[in-house]
Amino acid sequence: MSTASANVATRFVSRASGSAGPVTAKERIISLDVLRGVALLGILPMNIQAFSMISAAYMNPTAYGNFHGANYWVWYFCHLLADEKFITIFSMLFGAGIFLMTSHVEAAGRKPAPLHYRRMGWLIVFGLMHSYLLWFGDILVCYGLCGMLAYCYRKMSPRRLIIYGVGFIAVASILFAWMAWSLPHMPAAKQELFRQVIWEPTPAMKAHELAAYRSGWIGEMGQRANDSLTGEISGFIYLAFWRVEGCMLIGMALFKLGVFSAQRAAKLYWTFIAAAILIGFPVIIYGVHHDIAAGWEFRQSFFIGTQYNYWASMLVSLGWVGATMLAYQSSSLRRFTKPIAAVGRMAFSNYIFDTVVCTTIFYGFGFGLFGTVGRVTQIEIALAIWIAQLILSSIWMRYFQFGPLEWLWRSLTYWKRQPFRKVPQASEAVVAAV
Repeated sequence: MSTASANVATRFVSRASGSAGPVTAKERIISLDVLRGVALLGILPMNIQAFSMISAAYMNPTAYGNFHGANYWVWYFCHLLADEKFITIFSMLFGAGIFLMTSHVEAAGRKPAPLHYRRMGWLIVFGLMHSYLLWFGDILVCYGLCGMLAYCYRKMSPRRLIIYGVGFIAVASILFAWMAWSLPHMPAAKQELFRQVIWEPTPAMKAHELAAYRSGWIGEMGQRANDSLTGEISGFIYLAFWRVEGCMLIGMALFKLGVFSAQRAAKLYWTFIAAAILIGFPVIIYGVHHDIAAGWEFRQSFFIGTQYNYWASMLVSLGWVGATMLAYQSSSLRRFTKPIAAVGRMAFSNYIFDTVVCTTIFYGFGFGLFGTVGRVTQIEIALAIWIAQLILSSIWMRYFQFGPLEWLWRSLTYWKRQPFRKVPQASEAVVAAV
C-alpha cells in the first residue's frame, strides 16, 4: 500500500471517538462526493432510454424508434461516453463505501458485520419497493446482494482485490460466450422466442409493452413486476452480479491506493485519460461498427458485439475518474465541482428523484409519453433534470445534513434517528455519504 493510500485509510480507521456513528465533516473526502455526483448525473442519459422506450431498445437501438440522423448520433455518443461507464464508477464507489464504513466502525471498537448487513438489508428493501412500485430498472437490490459478499473481501490487499475483481467481471463474458456457442443448438422455436424477448420483439409484443406502460399505475403493475423479476433473476445471474461484484472489489482497491481521494499525482490521472482515449474509445467504436456490419443480428451483436464495450468501458470509466480527480485538484475548477459534490452527497435521493420525474413524464400515471419521445428529446429532458438536481441539491445541502433518503437509510442502519437539519452549534455533525 502506498503512502497516499495509508494516509487516506488512517483518516478513517484511527478515529479516537468511541462512537460507531457516521464520520464527521472533518473526516469527509469531498472528492468522493464529486465523483459520486459525476456518476449519478452520467447514469441518467442511459437510464432515460429505459424509462422512455421499450426494453429491447436499450440493448438493440434498432428495435424501436428513429435511429437516423441526430437520434443516431445521440445514441452513438451515449454509448461511447456513458453506457456502462458511470454505473461502473458507481459500483466502484459503493465498494469503497463498504470499506470506509466498516473500517470506521472497527476503529470505534465495534463489530461492523451487524451494521453492514442491516445496511445492505434495508437497501434491498428500498430496491424492491423501487422496482415493483415504480421502475423495473432498479440497481439497489443488486447492490445490496453484491455488497453482502463484497464485505468478505474488504481486508485484502489492493493487488488481490483487483485480481479478484477482474476475475468476477470475466465470468459474465464466459457465460455470454457459452450462450453464443449454445444458441444454434437450441430448438428453432426456442431460439426465435429468445431473440424476440431480448432483442427484437414482434409488433404485438411492442404494442403490449407500450399499452402497459401507458396505462395507469395499477395497469402497469403486471408488466413492471415481470420486467423486474426477469432482471433480478436472469439479469443478475448472467451479468449484473459478476460485473457489479467485480467493480466493487476494484473500487475498494482504488480507494486503498488513494485514487479516489485525489491524492495521487496528476500523471496517474492523465494516464487513465490516455488509456480511455487511445484504447477504450477505439475498441468501443470497433464494436459499434462490428454490430453495423452484422446488421445488428442477434447472436453476433448481443453475445459478441456487447463484449467490446463491456471491457473497454472499464478503461473509459477510469478516464472519467482521472478527469474528475484532476478537476477536483484544480483550484480554478473547484467552484464548479461544489454543486456536483452536493448531487453526490444526495446520490440515493437523486437516483429516486430521476425515477419519480421520468416515470411521471413517460408512464401512464403521469403524462403517458412512453414510446413517443426520440433520443434527442430524451437528452434534452436529461439536461433539464441535471440542472434541477444541481440547483436543488446545492440548496438542500445548505440546510440539511443528508438527503431525505440518505437520512432514512442511516437512521434505519444505525437503528437510531440521525440529526437531519444543520444547526450552527453542531456544524461538525454533518455525516458522510458513504
